[in-house]
Amino acid sequence: MSIRINLDIELARNKMSLTELSERVGVSMTNLSLLKNGRVKAIRFSTLEAICRVLNCQPGDLLEFIDDAQGSKKE
Repeated sequence: MSIRINLDIELARNKMSLTELSERVGVSMTNLSLLKNGRVKAIRFSTLEAICRVLNCQPGDLLEFIDDAQGSKKE
């Protein structure tokens, strides 16, 4: 996949567990775990907004484009 999910990094920066994020955002642990492990095809903007609000971050902190052809981040 060309989009890397950096949810684990933002959780660590905020010293927050996935369980706590789940409770504060109102998204199931299962869905957050799938997101964290990059096993989702889509994310609702409302979910992304809620995660960013709780983690005090921007969407770009959570999502990163990886150019599979070059193996590097697109700038």
